[in-house]
Amino acid sequence: MPRLTLQRKFFLALALLLALQLALFVGLSRLGLQRGIGPYVAEIELSRLDWLVGHLQQAYAREGSWDFLRSDPGAWHRLQMPDGGTGFPRTAERPPAPRREPPPHHGDGPGEPQLDLLPQRLAPPPPPDRPEDPRASPDSLYRRLSLWDADGRQVLAGLAAPVDGLLRKPVQVNGRTVAYLGLAPLQGLGSSADRAFVAQQSAFVVYVGLAGLLLALGLSAWMARRWVRPVERLVGAAQSVAEGRHDVAVPVQGSDEFADLTRTFNDMAQRLARTEQSRQQWLADVAHELRTPVAALRAEIEAVQDGVRQFDPATAQRLHGQVMRLGRLVEDLRLVTQDANAPGALALVPTRPVDVLAEVLDSMRPRLQQHGLRLEGPAAPETPAVLADPTRLAQVFVNLLENSLRYTHAGGVIRLQAGHGPDGGFSLVIDDSAPAPQPHDYARLFERFFRGEASRDRATGGAGLGLAICQSIVQAHGGHISASPSPLGGLRISLSLPAAP
Repeated sequence: MPRLTLQRKFFLALALLLALQLALFVGLSRLGLQRGIGPYVAEIELSRLDWLVGHLQQAYAREGSWDFLRSDPGAWHRLQMPDGGTGFPRTAERPPAPRREPPPHHGDGPGEPQLDLLPQRLAPPPPPDRPEDPRASPDSLYRRLSLWDADGRQVLAGLAAPVDGLLRKPVQVNGRTVAYLGLAPLQGLGSSADRAFVAQQSAFVVYVGLAGLLLALGLSAWMARRWVRPVERLVGAAQSVAEGRHDVAVPVQGSDEFADLTRTFNDMAQRLARTEQSRQQWLADVAHELRTPVAALRAEIEAVQDGVRQFDPATAQRLHGQVMRLGRLVEDLRLVTQDANAPGALALVPTRPVDVLAEVLDSMRPRLQQHGLRLEGPAAPETPAVLADPTRLAQVFVNLLENSLRYTHAGGVIRLQAGHGPDGGFSLVIDDSAPAPQPHDYARLFERFFRGEASRDRATGGAGLGLAICQSIVQAHGGHISASPSPLGGLRISLSLPAAP
């Protein structure tokens, strides 16, 4: 059994819907023909009874009323005779027959020839005393005729029972309506001609419906293929991404939902490509950073083993320094890869950042003096409290000061300005003197393992993870950190934290 793809499902759903619509259309059309043919034929029949209306007009003009229909039960039958002569009382003088105009031309339109099948003049009605006559059947024209008074409420002659859809034609004498000639429509398909007509029209409707169905199915197949083609392209591109090929791009066509989905997929593929590139670069940088202390340790140990060096306190100090550097690198890697936004990663409490900064400065002031750096500020204004993790916040301040300490030339200045942030929170600006990063490096200072070529090296600059750790912690607190040129000639770091609620 073939697999039901989205295209096949779409096509089968449309085909089923169209088939149901066709069946409903044919059924309702046939029902409408069966119910409408009777009134339609009755209208034509009534339009051909001008001769009978003329007989009624002559009778009323001669008698002055319709009382003769009540006193003479056979008068209605005689009025329906072709010559109408016996419709008057035997003692009355018979008026001349009215002049009849030829029937109007109905044109050559489709269906108009059906009108000519009806006789212009009907055969005489059956005698009232011969119910077995075929002309006396319930569907006979003479059994469906009636004469109503001028108010249209009382039957003067003919069919007395009320009939739904009764058609009426006025009988006027001297411009005044004196009666209405009524004709009841056919009930059902009474003749083989009627049934043949309905069958013919029903067959025509079926053929037209089938032709429309085939056309609609062909259009549905084309539309299904056109609409599903973008999905097929997306499926193929998704398989390529799953196999590790992130450089795929699906062409965008149109501006509908499929186009939006395609653009979203292309953007996702590009993000995955950048993520994979960043991951590979991350692994290469980690391997590169670990290789340096490991190689130094290996060289020292092999020198001791080969007897080139003696294991003395100086050698032990060098080995200890390499181990400590390796430990710091591992700790930095742990911090920079840790999700600070994870639940429980931060122990948030109301904290005054100025107090945390003061403790960090007290611990680092001897090192700053040892490097010949002058510390200015910060002033101690009434800064607001923030919701923060004091330990992580101290780590941010230590990393920022370490960054300035490592990259600022001896005799330089480090200036700190603490105050209120733009939203009522806490802000801190750290400026240092020369040297400054290259202009194109500012946007990348917070990237992992990034070093500016002019000012950073492994001997003094570390692994290039300090600012990346600061950015991760500050963003986890809902704050913002950025880098820009300092008016002192070095680097400016701007940090802001939102106020505690």
